[in-house]
Amino acid sequence: MNEQQRKELIRLVAKFSSEEELNETAIPSVCFYKFSTTNTPLPAVYNPSLCIIVQGSKDVLLGNSLYHYGPSECLIASVDLPVIGRVTEASKNKPYFVIKIDIDISQLSELLIHAEHPAISNKAAGGLFVGNVTPLVGDAVLRLVRLLEMPEDIPVLATQILREIYYRILRSDYGDTLAQIALKGSHMQRISIAIQKLKRDFHLPTTVEELAELSRMSVSSFHAHFKSVTSMSPLQFQKSIRLVEARNLMLSNNMDAATASYRVGYESSSQFSREYSRMFGNPPGRDISLLQE
Repeated sequence: MNEQQRKELIRLVAKFSSEEELNETAIPSVCFYKFSTTNTPLPAVYNPSLCIIVQGSKDVLLGNSLYHYGPSECLIASVDLPVIGRVTEASKNKPYFVIKIDIDISQLSELLIHAEHPAISNKAAGGLFVGNVTPLVGDAVLRLVRLLEMPEDIPVLATQILREIYYRILRSDYGDTLAQIALKGSHMQRISIAIQKLKRDFHLPTTVEELAELSRMSVSSFHAHFKSVTSMSPLQFQKSIRLVEARNLMLSNNMDAATASYRVGYESSSQFSREYSRMFGNPPGRDISLLQE
């Protein structure tokens, strides 16, 4: 992305970001995030998406792997992943601005027919990666965001421009990695099936053997490929999903810790409290009180 593209995107994102944090847009799969200050590490679950920073910077922790990205760089999540993010550069005069575009895997699969892509890989790549936004991708993203100033054009043009963005990413240096999620039979695609089950049924007990069978892999192969994609074991992944969901329940529904722990699948409230404190830095009650303050 060149500097002229970035400056125009800053203007547009600022114009349509009246709220701190999340700002939905008239384009269904596109939203903006705005932070006027740096923040403490915040856990979240990323869905398959393209996140482009136009101003500021951010650190994202996945397992033990730290990713840093700043202006004109993008972070791509090819599968659902529990992460911890922290905005590291932001101010009232120069807020952190990011454009988030959800990735439609079915559209990605269709585009693979027209874009060059590798053969099915024998090794699953990481599910999260950072790269530079090319001028071609930057141009397409700019045209997409400009539609917000011409909302009558969104129903006709938005889908076409989104397809172009996917296509440009597939043709970029990091497109081969993203393509794996849409290639039927690839290890990345098989691992994504297990990830979907863990995300959907996070409150239910499961075993690595069950997940391996679902992914049509041996237990040892499944465990190795799952860790390559998510930087954590399947059970660590499930625990992270459970703790993030429990925190949301307590914060949004005013639920007490014992009820929330049971709701997300914990049988021991003391174990829940220990693991919660390890992930969020404070026991449940204190953590929620601090957030509410």
